[in-house]
Amino acid sequence: MDCAPDACTLPTAERPLRIAEFDDLFRTAATAVTRIGPYVARWLLTPDPAVPARTADLVARESMCCSFFDFTLRVAQGSLTLDVAVPAEQAAVLDGLVDRARSVMTGR
Repeated sequence: MDCAPDACTLPTAERPLRIAEFDDLFRTAATAVTRIGPYVARWLLTPDPAVPARTADLVARESMCCSFFDFTLRVAQGSLTLDVAVPAEQAAVLDGLVDRARSVMTGR
């Protein structure tokens, strides 16, 4: 996630701020991340009432600049998950996001 793909329209100056927002989400709300397919990863998030709104806001803004992401936020049976899917040509971006999340989560 340190290197945005050409498809990203977020201004370069704003990218470090967006990365910091994802880092903060991973650090404070993510409890696990797993690959559920070559182009899909799932984050398990704490079911705190503030987390779904915070996550939805972040992924909505990310979708506006990186439209190739497919974010699915689910609240069901006391759990909260975020699935992130990408097309095959953006698999490296998903790899970077998963690696960054794992790094941030283990550095708590």
